[in-house]
Amino acid sequence: MTDPDPILARIEAFDRENGGGVTVCRNRGGYTLTLTATEAPIARLKPEGSGDTMRVLYWSWQNRWKDVGGMGGLVLPLDEALDAIANTEIFWTWT
Repeated sequence: MTDPDPILARIEAFDRENGGGVTVCRNRGGYTLTLTATEAPIARLKPEGSGDTMRVLYWSWQNRWKDVGGMGGLVLPLDEALDAIANTEIFWTWT
């Protein structure tokens, strides 16, 4: 039996509180968010340092995860990262 993942639980709770429709999977040291209906990629969250700070990536036209913006990408606490994903168009391009 594996230990519960508090980050995974928070992401899933955010999804439920906002109407659902997103699947989250933990893999390769991060969290991949996809649209449940189509399995289209939405975002990838990679832990940065300690705590709940995450590097936020989007699915690019090059068929790979890329940093948002320049200058080292977007690194935010989990709650802010989830708000950014929910409210920023680039994450919903492929959905």
